[in-house]
Amino acid sequence: MGLTPTRLLASFSSSQPLRFASTLLLRSQSRDFTKPPFWTMASVAVTTPAQGDGASQIAPQSTQAHTGKRPFPGGGQKGRPHKMKKKAKKAKVAEGSHEEVLMMDIQNLMAAQKISEDGADTTKEQPPLPEQGSEIEVDVVEISSTGDGLAKQKGSDRIYVVPFTVPGDTVKVKVYRHLEQEGYTVADFIEVTSPSPLRDDSRIRCKYFAKCSGCQFQMLDYSDQLRLKRDIVVKAYRNFSGLPSEVVPEILETIGSPLKYGYRTKLTPHFDGPPGARRRNNTQAWETMPPVGFTPKGSNKVMDIEECPIGTEAVNQGLKLERERLAKEHGKYTKGATILLRESTKRVPNSQIQKPLSDLTAEEAAALVPAGILPKPIAVEMSSSMTEYKSCITNHNATSTEYIDNFIFTNPAGFFFQNNNSILSPFTDYIRQHILPPSGGLANAPGAKPIRTLIDAYSGSGLFTITQSALFPGGSIGIDIAEKSIDYARKNALLNGLNEKQCSFIAADAPELFKSVKKYDPDETVVVLDPPRKGCDNSFLTQLLDFAPTRVVYVSCNVHTQARDVGFLVRGQGALPEGEKEKEGGGGDPFDVLLLQNDSLDVKTRKHKRPVRYEIESIRGFDFFPQTGHVEGVAVLNRVDS
Repeated sequence: MGLTPTRLLASFSSSQPLRFASTLLLRSQSRDFTKPPFWTMASVAVTTPAQGDGASQIAPQSTQAHTGKRPFPGGGQKGRPHKMKKKAKKAKVAEGSHEEVLMMDIQNLMAAQKISEDGADTTKEQPPLPEQGSEIEVDVVEISSTGDGLAKQKGSDRIYVVPFTVPGDTVKVKVYRHLEQEGYTVADFIEVTSPSPLRDDSRIRCKYFAKCSGCQFQMLDYSDQLRLKRDIVVKAYRNFSGLPSEVVPEILETIGSPLKYGYRTKLTPHFDGPPGARRRNNTQAWETMPPVGFTPKGSNKVMDIEECPIGTEAVNQGLKLERERLAKEHGKYTKGATILLRESTKRVPNSQIQKPLSDLTAEEAAALVPAGILPKPIAVEMSSSMTEYKSCITNHNATSTEYIDNFIFTNPAGFFFQNNNSILSPFTDYIRQHILPPSGGLANAPGAKPIRTLIDAYSGSGLFTITQSALFPGGSIGIDIAEKSIDYARKNALLNGLNEKQCSFIAADAPELFKSVKKYDPDETVVVLDPPRKGCDNSFLTQLLDFAPTRVVYVSCNVHTQARDVGFLVRGQGALPEGEKEKEGGGGDPFDVLLLQNDSLDVKTRKHKRPVRYEIESIRGFDFFPQTGHVEGVAVLNRVDS
C-alpha cells in the first residue's frame, strides 16, 4: 500500500539529536533593508547533518507542556543534562532571522560536502586558516537565502560568507572573523578577480553598490534574480516547515515586479548623533552637516547617500530637499535621527487640469497635491483622461494616499503599507484569482458549501479586505490590533464605496480575534493571513485550527516563518473525545502523532469535534524588492475534511 499524505505525516518525526554550537557571531538584518545590519552574539542549536542524502534534519518538536513557543530548527535545549554550573547569559536568535537562515544554509552546504561537524574534512588535512585581516581569493559556490555568497578557498573545505557575490565568481576578500566551531568565516568583499557567467557589472545602476547594504543583486539579470528567489522559497520549506517533501507541492515561479528600479515608495535614511551624543544631557550639536544615508555592510557608521536608484522619483527629490535642509539646520541636532520619505499620490481627471504643471504657481501646486515637501508635484499621465500627481511626505502623522487599480488607500505616512506600488495590482489580482477554490475542485466536492465570507487577519488599513470584498456576499471582515489602522481601514472602505455590510473592521488582539468571528460558518469562510516578519504565534494558530476555516491564504514578507507556520497547520491537531486520556506515543490515531509535533496544543483540554489539519494547494513567491535578496510568499491551503 502506498503512503498517503496522512500516513506520511503520521510517520514523520525527526530523531536526530541536537548539539549546541558554541557562541556564534553573526551579522543580522532587520525587516527594512535601509536599517543598519549589526553584529550580535547568539547561541544557535545546530542539527547533526543527515547521513546519505546530505539533507539537513528538522529538530524533533518537544512533547512537553506548552510554554508559549513552538520549537524551531536551530533552537531548543532538549536532552541537555542539567548542571549546577553558572553559565553566561546568551542572546537568543530570533526565529526565522538572518542568523537562523544563514546558519541553516551553511549547515546544508557542510552536509552536502560531507564536512564533519567541527568544520574539518575527515579524509584530508585542512590548510591553516588565514589570519584575520588578510586578503585571500575564494570561489563562490552558492547564494544563501540571506543574499550573501557562500564561498571556498582552493584546497580547503572552509566556508566563507561573502556579500555582493554570485555563484561562479572568484573574488578577493578580506578575512573578518573565523567562527571555528561552526566551520565558517565571515569575510568582506574587495573585488571580483574572475566574474561568473551570471555577473554583468554594467547592469549596476548604483554608485554605492557593494558598500551600501540595501541591494545585493544588481549585477544579475532579472530572470536570474527571480530564479534565485524561487530557490529561497524552496529552501525555506525544506529547512523550516518540518514537513516531508511529499506533502509540499512544487514551488511555482516567482512573479516579478513591473518596475525593477524606481519602485520604492518609502525610504528612511538616517544620520548619527554628534560626538558625545550618547552622554546624558548632551548639548553639543553638529558643527558640520553629518553623513545622511544608510549603513554600509559590516559597519555601524552611516554612509552618505545622495540618491537611491530603487526609490521613486518623488522620494529621491524628497531626499535631495531634506539633505539641503539639514545642511542649513544641522546645528539644531544634538542626537541622531531618521528621516521619513513617503510618496503620496493624487489622481486628477485631465478635464480639471487648467494649465501645464510647469505653469502652476507654488500655491496652485500645493492646492493640487497637499501634504508634500516638493515645491511642485511630479506629474505622471496615467491615460488620456487621468493624471497622477506625486509628492513626498516627511511628517509621520500626515496622510499619504495610494491607488491600486481603481482602489484608493489612505494611511498615516509613518505606518506600514507595501512599499512597491507597481506590483500591488498583479499581486492583489493573484490573491483574487486564488482566494476561492478553483472550479471543478473542492468547490464541487459533495456537500461543499460556497465560500461567502472573508476574514482578513492582520488587516492593517484594509488592503485585502477591500480589494477582495466583491467576491464575498457574506461580507469581508478585517481585524487588526492597531486601532488607528482600523480607523483608516473604515475610512478607506467608505472612500471605495463599500458599506459596513460589504466591508467591516474590528480592532482586536490575537487572543480575542476569533471570539469576534464565531458567528461565521467556517465551512463558508476563507481566512487571509499577512503577519509581520516574526509570523504567527501559537495562540493565534491554535485558534485558527479551532475555528477551522475551509481555506487559508497565507501572505508573508518572511518565507521562513511562513514555512514554519504552514508546517504547523499541515500537521494540524488531533481530536480526542473529552475526558479520554492520550496514550503514550499517540496511540493508534495518526492525528495523535501529529499532535505530539505541535506541542502547543493541550490534550487535556481539547474538545474538538474532529481532527483539523490543512494541505497545501500552492506556494509562490513575489518580488516586491528587485535588486535585493528579499522575497514575499503566498501559500494557499485547504482544510482536510477526510
